[in-house]
Amino acid sequence: MKTAYCVPVLMYHHVSPVVGSLTTSPENFESQIAGLARHGYRGLTAGEFADFLAGKPTPPRSVLITFDDGYLDNWVYAHPVLQKYSMHAVLFLITGLIGEGPARAHAGQQGAALPSVSCHLQAKALLAAGNPDPVMLRWSEVLAMQETGSFEFHSHTHTHHRWDLTGDSREVCLQHLKQDLTDSRATLQRRLGAVSEHFCWPQGYFAQDYVALAQASGFKYLYTTVAHGQNLAGASPAHIFRVAVRNRGDAWLRTRMWFATHSIVGPLYNKWKLWKRTLRAKA
Repeated sequence: MKTAYCVPVLMYHHVSPVVGSLTTSPENFESQIAGLARHGYRGLTAGEFADFLAGKPTPPRSVLITFDDGYLDNWVYAHPVLQKYSMHAVLFLITGLIGEGPARAHAGQQGAALPSVSCHLQAKALLAAGNPDPVMLRWSEVLAMQETGSFEFHSHTHTHHRWDLTGDSREVCLQHLKQDLTDSRATLQRRLGAVSEHFCWPQGYFAQDYVALAQASGFKYLYTTVAHGQNLAGASPAHIFRVAVRNRGDAWLRTRMWFATHSIVGPLYNKWKLWKRTLRAKA
């Protein structure tokens, strides 16, 4: 059996007709997912991706599709597309921001009046004002997606707070993070009946003491926002690379995945991108 050399991990936030940062339009998202399905790609579960990292043979055309935070538009626009093409995704939930109430309509329901969704900046403003329901998922929607198999759910902390920016001592910062992780695990266990070893860093920040704390809290597979590396069999699960998906169509995504996964071109491309980043930092 042929096995994957490298599994690309894609990172999404919003799928929405509202233009903004961290957003892929529903049309481009469907183009991307339809293209992956048409070319024989399979969306792995987090467990299957963990097996790949451990060295278990995995089909060459495998991809891990991830979403961060848990926005309402993931239910309204992403869920029906994933369901339509029998693709599977992983969603890292900010558990403290997920709400109560009945499931709202989604785009796969013909004739349904869809709820309004917000751009990323508007979503951040509503969250800062303590009003998450118009922009975040409800537990009823989480359960509906889990039951259909379009999404599975893992931890993105309970608050998504950057404790390192509070000005507190590092010891206090770590105490806050530990509580954040504890609350997230407890909420997932209570709401979904299970909590996994998969975890995504809030706002992409981590350091060695953060890694040690997350591991001590029961998380083994740690997902970053770093794109310039390859997820290979035998690689450390403590540093999983992800490719941020742009608001482009299928051809762009498959080209980007080729650069990310090629055994020769991939490392050279990553070195070039890191060199460019270094130049920008010095400018």
